[in-house]
Amino acid sequence: MKLVFAVIHDEDGHKVMDELNKNGFSVTKLCSTGGFLRAGNTTLLTGVDEDKVNDVIAIIEKKSKSRKQVINSSMPPNGMNGMFMPYPVEVVVGGATVFVLDVERFEKV
Repeated sequence: MKLVFAVIHDEDGHKVMDELNKNGFSVTKLCSTGGFLRAGNTTLLTGVDEDKVNDVIAIIEKKSKSRKQVINSSMPPNGMNGMFMPYPVEVVVGGATVFVLDVERFEKV
């Protein structure tokens, strides 16, 4: 058995969960926050047999898309030490970070 641990953008969380459930996979949802943009993420945990791991990853990949987002970045302009002025920067957000872990023991009580 494997544990698929996926960190995805909040906007994609429900789409991924719904699709996994439609395909017979049980999912546990955890709320999390990303370190880079300090934005909301959804962390999904799914326990599956080894032969189903690729199916789960394919669903996650299909339903969680990366997108460009404009954020304000605080960087000091040249020659003005100590004074910060925000300016917009375009970054890629979304997609998924997926970890697959071996499960030594699984019990449902």
